[in-house]
Amino acid sequence: MENQYCKVGAITPMNNGIQEVHLLEYQYQNFMERASNISDAKLVEYFEVKAQKIKKVLENLV
Repeated sequence: MENQYCKVGAITPMNNGIQEVHLLEYQYQNFMERASNISDAKLVEYFEVKAQKIKKVLENLV
């Protein structure tokens, strides 16, 4: 059996393709849904901040 290595937290750079835009749009909607379905204020704030960061990236791509 061979050793397998995984880089925790590794990211794949995004190109300006249509698939990346769709992925970011999906992530944005997912975070906003989670924020609207949770009653914990700190968790809501966390999801909203994540969604806003994704929105900024989307605006820069378009």
